[in-house]
Amino acid sequence: MTSENAGSGLTHVDSAGHARMVDVSGKEVTARSACATGRVRLSARAVAALRAGEVPKGDALAVARIAGIAGAKRTPDLIPLCHPIALHSVTVDLSVTDDGVTITARARTADRTGVEMEALTAVTVAGLALIDMVKAIDRAACIESAQVEAKSGGKSGTWVRS
Repeated sequence: MTSENAGSGLTHVDSAGHARMVDVSGKEVTARSACATGRVRLSARAVAALRAGEVPKGDALAVARIAGIAGAKRTPDLIPLCHPIALHSVTVDLSVTDDGVTITARARTADRTGVEMEALTAVTVAGLALIDMVKAIDRAACIESAQVEAKSGGKSGTWVRS
């Protein structure tokens, strides 16, 4: 924490109360990773179409996977105070369940700040793309959750959701 925000305890606010990007130039470059998950709730009809490969727009899971990867790469364009980082790896896995799709994204870097936001962005953009692909079958499709499950690297080390 710098002297200009030491009193407030808020890392993204300067002494005048204005939002700012945190200066990470003094931090060490370390290997960092994050895993996030989310769920898209779908109707039985949409689940059946996914399982049968009969979604009218095409391969919904492939489109969602690519969208999630692309979304992770655009995170600093979407989240105003997020640092652009060298993103070294992003994987997006989708698993069809009886009531929807579980999305798991993993992001890795060697940089000065973590990749939690990139993993979360991958999950949510994949979820949005999936909804777009199935909306003709299921207008009530919705993203139920998106959360960080684990992160590692940096000064704060490893964290795992309990």
